[in-house]
Amino acid sequence: MKREYDFEKGKRGAVVPSEPGKTRITIRFDTDVLDWFREQVNKAGGGNYQTMINAALREYVNNQTEPIEKILRRVVREELKRASA
Repeated sequence: MKREYDFEKGKRGAVVPSEPGKTRITIRFDTDVLDWFREQVNKAGGGNYQTMINAALREYVNNQTEPIEKILRRVVREELKRASA
């Protein structure tokens, strides 16, 4: 290993640029949820668990008929009720 490295021309950020229409984020999933998606990919004989998660989220979003305002109001009411209990 060298004693000193020259990072003058180094660049910050992702080494591999994201595909168009994709955004790189950091997200935390519960371990059991992530394990379930990984298990489904293994049962299917391979694939990508991230693609499967994206498909599940897209299906959920596409099937939402309740307006976002109504959802937010319901969630806030539930959280306030939980906090006052």
